[in-house]
Parts: sequence; structure tokens; C-alpha cells
Amino acid sequence: MATVTGVSKLLKRYESYPLLVLDEWLLDDLTKQQEHFLFELVERRYTDQSTVFCTQYKLEDWHVRLGAGIHADAIIDRIVHNKVQIYAGDVNMRKVQQN
Repeated sequence: MATVTGVSKLLKRYESYPLLVLDEWLLDDLTKQQEHFLFELVERRYTDQSTVFCTQYKLEDWHVRLGAGIHADAIIDRIVHNKVQIYAGDVNMRKVQQN
């Protein structure tokens, strides 16, 4: 488990990037500590920085994947109110490249 100081340092580092790309967004289930960290990070970046969420999940599935609690509500609220959404389609490029 990360220390409070370690978490604070990570938040400070990631909140300052002009663009943060979170690839494979919500691929794994999150612990309560990870949910809280994501909430803090999204909250700090909400008005001043850009964040790209790359995922295979539809937006309507995010709430459950984020734990379906108050942190999920808060995270999604901050993401969807300032979002630009790009749907890349259903094509699996790994399969296309293999042919």
C-alpha cells in the first residue's frame, strides 16, 4: 500500500502534465484506494489540463467498472461535462494486421 506522501507526489506529478493519456482505461477492477486516487486526479485536472481515456468499454459501462459508488459518480461527472468523444469503431486492428 502506498504511503500518503507517495500518493501526494504521484498526484502532484500527474496533475501537472498538460496532456495525460490513460490507456486501457478500466481494463482491471479498481480497489477503493485506486478509486480515490482517480477521483483526486480527475478533480485536480478537471479545469486546467487535458486527459485522454483510451478504452474498449462504452461510456455507459464506466460507472459499474468504477465501483458504482460515490467516487464513480464524481469521476464520471467531471469527465462527461467537458468531454470530446471519439468512437473508433468495432474493427480490431490486430486482427486486420494479421491477415
